[in-house]
Amino acid sequence: MDTINPLKDQPHSIPLRKLLLWALYALLPIITIFHLIAYPFPLSLSQSKQSLAITTSSSTPSKGTIHKIKEIGNASVEISCDYSNGNWVHDKLGPLYTKCDTIKEGQNCITHGRPDNDYLYWRWKPKNCQLPRFDPKKFLQLFKNKNLAFVGDSLARNQLESLLCMLSTFSPHDLVFSHGEENKFRKWYFPSHNVNVSIYWSPFLVKGVEKSDKTYYNTLFLDSVDEKWAIDLGQMDLVVFSFGHWYLHSAVYYYGDKVLGCHSCSGLNYTEVGFYDVYGKAFETTFKTIIDRRGGKNKNAGILDVIVTTFSPAHFEGEWDKYGACSKTKPYDAKEKEKLEWMDAEMRETSIKQVNIAKKEAAHGKNVRFEVVDVTKLAYLRPDGHPGPYMHPFPFANRIEERVQNDCVHWCLPGPIDTWNEILMQMIKKMDSPI
Repeated sequence: MDTINPLKDQPHSIPLRKLLLWALYALLPIITIFHLIAYPFPLSLSQSKQSLAITTSSSTPSKGTIHKIKEIGNASVEISCDYSNGNWVHDKLGPLYTKCDTIKEGQNCITHGRPDNDYLYWRWKPKNCQLPRFDPKKFLQLFKNKNLAFVGDSLARNQLESLLCMLSTFSPHDLVFSHGEENKFRKWYFPSHNVNVSIYWSPFLVKGVEKSDKTYYNTLFLDSVDEKWAIDLGQMDLVVFSFGHWYLHSAVYYYGDKVLGCHSCSGLNYTEVGFYDVYGKAFETTFKTIIDRRGGKNKNAGILDVIVTTFSPAHFEGEWDKYGACSKTKPYDAKEKEKLEWMDAEMRETSIKQVNIAKKEAAHGKNVRFEVVDVTKLAYLRPDGHPGPYMHPFPFANRIEERVQNDCVHWCLPGPIDTWNEILMQMIKKMDSPI
């Protein structure tokens, strides 16, 4: 294509307007050269729409993934991505998988006859950036020759099974260890990349005795971690904590030999102290133990990445065993539900606060790194993603019963919880970046 020369074949008498136009053309190459010097990496169209923030080198990074673009004196130009803030948008591609042999029976909504499938075709869209689709090959490459562990309650197991299902679309895995009631302790092995993925049942993280038929309350010892998972800390390269729902149950709390109080323990002569501070104390004890055991300055010790998945809200509407307890079939719009419920917000804030404290405590070492996968708001917007009555196969095969058990806490697989692992992968890439 021919280029246009503004100085070619023009009359000698040149108006001022044209002189200004030529001056502009002459400046364009200079502007281009300056831009290439100042910004050697070209911004894509999607990146140009993202917000740019200038922060000093001593400032605390904002939440989400941060990509450094250019150092300018003592400041740096950054593109930040807050994955916790956005909206669910319709997505024609759907999930990476539809069948998977590691899905817990109660979350297998498709095979249990859930009649609608629109819940499979939504993607989380953060406000100021893109959340890439999960890449199972890249994930396994990131963790080649490493050990991953999920620790917590049944939501941790839910997230783990989602991860296994997505990874299995690229590489097969073997169940190499199974122990405990309902297989609460399991390990899978991916021979293609020598990767181990484990689940540890520990609904409090700290030492505890779960309620039973004889005792209606849990008993927690807030000064000691649960050694069922902590004993293997030396073998872990990544640990993902996800817990909280068991803290809503009746409980008695100990610190050493002293009773601190209780939550919802009518009939017992203890002071009611609630569970928010106790939930924070469990994080505190857990993180202190991790830093003490893995956070030294020993250069030969491997790096342990600790990631907390924030509290995932439930969506019961009325009684748990009544028809229609969680019958929504579409996500909420972010504008429709701008604020979290108070309890969900408190649980979220507690976990983020404790992670930020742990980051400072671990800074003197270099062997432990802490991060948050903040899913509370995006989970809150997905009332359609739970099994509901389809936690059991074909619950209405004969007729619709007024009373039916519902699961409005856990998530169908495939389903919204797959997004947890998409964000997890981005957090891992951030932690491994040279920024």
